Amino acid sequence: MTKYSLNPTISRNEYFFKIAIWDSITTVMKMRFHVLAMLLAVTLFTACASDRQGPLQVLFLGHPSTHHHSGQYMPLLASALATEGIQFTYADDPAVLNDSTLEQFDVLMLYANHDSITPSQESALLGFVRSGKGFVPVHCASYCFRNSEEFVKMVGGQFKSHDTATFNVITPDTTHPVMKGLQPFTTWDETYVHDHLSDDRTVLQERPENGCREPWTWVKQYGDGRVFYTAYGHDERTGAIPVSSSC
Repeated sequence: MTKYSLNPTISRNEYFFKIAIWDSITTVMKMRFHVLAMLLAVTLFTACASDRQGPLQVLFLGHPSTHHHSGQYMPLLASALATEGIQFTYADDPAVLNDSTLEQFDVLMLYANHDSITPSQESALLGFVRSGKGFVPVHCASYCFRNSEEFVKMVGGQFKSHDTATFNVITPDTTHPVMKGLQPFTTWDETYVHDHLSDDRTVLQERPENGCREPWTWVKQYGDGRVFYTAYGHDERTGAIPVSSSC
């Protein structure tokens, strides 16, 4: 695993205080990546606050492949959030999904193409989130671990198919804390269509699809933990969208 140490001086309570006063702090997210801005926002829904001092610990699970190049995008993510009190550790092997490793982290971010998960890895991952931690599956993560029905339920849906297009999305509720202050934009990406959609999702963004609205970004609860998913993120064409978001 590769650790990226970012801003270790901020306390956990100070970090969550910053998030809690979302509307009263001046804009600090200008020229951030779109997906990264929403990753920061998801900590609003992460039930992992404690009195322990130090940065929020995020385990980023990628893969060795250069398709959905997690190893390339990870440093960009770490750099973009360097001032936000978030520390990333990168791994590309699902073997890190074990109790002794996961207990060191507050959030697991998944951006990879891993077809299957072992029973012990599944148990560790599901238990991690149920216990009150955060889970951030991004883009292709919705097609990971397809041998686990419970994983699909935890994500809230599964990738089914895609084309590509340049598009913008519909935000049903612009007052939701995750979406508040995020400005509309147009970008190219793969046009994911999902199935196995759960009924316990709060949909934050929808993509117009043949006269319908395809769920695109959502949050949900899993046990005492929080899940944030977005279908954005095939490559840097989405990642490099500059946005302005107030925190």
